[in-house]
Amino acid sequence: MIYLALIEPFLFWGGLLVFVASLGLYVKRTQDWQAVLRFWQPLISFTPLEFRINRIGLSLMLVAVVIRFVIYFMA
Repeated sequence: MIYLALIEPFLFWGGLLVFVASLGLYVKRTQDWQAVLRFWQPLISFTPLEFRINRIGLSLMLVAVVIRFVIYFMA
């Protein structure tokens, strides 16, 4: 169980870094900062690679949150 507690911050911050990298790839390709800043509107059209990178980052953060809840309720 201690290993999960050690891995959780790396998963979360690594996922956040991967997520921000996908947004950076989009901005580098399109120069469209407005779409990133207005994230609640469906303006971003990712390429398949950017989409996969984005979802991997979100998935890593989600796994980290699930691990946090498991550690909290199991301890």
